[in-house]
Amino acid sequence: MRARVWLALAAVYVAWGSTYLAIRFAVESIPPFLMAGTRFLVSALILFVWRGASDDPSPTPKQWRGALIVGLLLLLGGNGLVSWAEQSVPSGIAALIVASVPFWIVLIDGVRPGGPRPDARVMWGVLLGFAGIALLVASGPRLGSPEHISSLGVAALLLASILWSGGSVYSHTADLPESSLLGTSIQMFGGAAGLFLAATFAGEWQALRLATISSRSALALLYLIAVGSLIGFVCYAWLLRNAPLSLVSTYAYVNPVVAILIGAWLANEVLNARILIAAGVIVGSVVLITTSRQSRIAPESRARARAAE
Repeated sequence: MRARVWLALAAVYVAWGSTYLAIRFAVESIPPFLMAGTRFLVSALILFVWRGASDDPSPTPKQWRGALIVGLLLLLGGNGLVSWAEQSVPSGIAALIVASVPFWIVLIDGVRPGGPRPDARVMWGVLLGFAGIALLVASGPRLGSPEHISSLGVAALLLASILWSGGSVYSHTADLPESSLLGTSIQMFGGAAGLFLAATFAGEWQALRLATISSRSALALLYLIAVGSLIGFVCYAWLLRNAPLSLVSTYAYVNPVVAILIGAWLANEVLNARILIAAGVIVGSVVLITTSRQSRIAPESRARARAAE
């Protein structure tokens, strides 16, 4: 069992840490909202057929509605904006900014009616996280090549993190399907529908040219479907039921490190002292928050909140 736990954990580290670079490669020749919508539609169909054949209880209309709302927040608001932003922001930088999700969750959960008020440890983690992001983006283009980073892209990543966090907090109390994997498939259906609608408003259907899609973008999209959305989440769901929650939660501060290293290795993304210091500050803030008792939620809620990266 111990070996299987570490194998599954390694799969989550690699699967979710590498999705940032895969997204960057995919949006090189595929419009971002169309790419993300296709990714989640295919993943949703596979999960829905799989769980339907497993005799999972049928979701109620209220559970369908809850799961669709979560999917729109997580996958349209969260992943869709990340995909759009990575047209102008290096994948490693994107991963570091998205690592702010734990402290946005703490803030949003703390201001909702009846939500837990953050303790001193959590607040120090939040302040440290904001300091890390400020350090990361303070010098603008010097963090990466000028053609690959923009203030608008950074703003989109921060908004994506906030929307993802809001969806995660909402999923904690929403009425969702008993099967986390079946619920995830419904979330993906909702997210895909929202992404295709966003693609329509953004004029991506007219801009799409199938003949110009590069093999690298096509392979990256297949990787996102198979590894990011399916293998990664299935391993994560299994870990929640078979490993200590404190161990499972380490993905939150390992994934950005993996993303930075993979981006530097495979895409020659900038890796300098400022980025490394910012990474250490942000990862440290996430460690403070995720090790706080107030930040630990039930495994079932974590499974529903994390549809796919």
